[in-house]
Amino acid sequence: MTPVEIIETAAVPLALANVDTDQLIPARFMKRPRSEGYGPFLLHDLRAGAEVSPAAALDDPRRAGAAVLVARRNFGCGSSREAAVYALADFGVRCVVAPSFGDIFASNAVKNGLVPALVSEEDAEALLASSAVQDARVVRVDLAAQTVTAGNLVVPFAIDPVWKTQLLNGWDDIDLTLAERPAIEAFRSRDAAARPWAAPTSE
Repeated sequence: MTPVEIIETAAVPLALANVDTDQLIPARFMKRPRSEGYGPFLLHDLRAGAEVSPAAALDDPRRAGAAVLVARRNFGCGSSREAAVYALADFGVRCVVAPSFGDIFASNAVKNGLVPALVSEEDAEALLASSAVQDARVVRVDLAAQTVTAGNLVVPFAIDPVWKTQLLNGWDDIDLTLAERPAIEAFRSRDAAARPWAAPTSE
């Protein structure tokens, strides 16, 4: 994965709660191979609906290339489909800011290099209403400092410390384990000395 440190980009305001994984990518598009890219289908039905939806902000030319999405609570609820994260990542989103996330969605996000930045409901509303977000000006996500800056507004966010380490280093779960190689080797040496009878033999 590509490490995430600082993200500076326009943000997409998605003033919706309970955006589920079927809304993020409707199931009918998952018949396509991932190699074709799922980005065009992100929030497809909400963007294509007859009524104006907050999801239409994804098509705002001022936000072309936006890598930050700000939403309301319970983002990514519903099924466990990892394709919901694929759609976000393929669209170019590197960070979703929301007051809460579906547990499996958040885990899938980290495994795909996407930051699930957890903020209070008050701070989410402040970001959605901020002139920087509304006017598609650049916002700054600092993963090390755990802050989102939009104009003069600076909002702290929470993230699991293990996930933070993985994202900052671009590590998947195997890389995270390998980072503990010295401790693992030291344990193996101690264990071999303390329990030589437990080692497998070739006989």
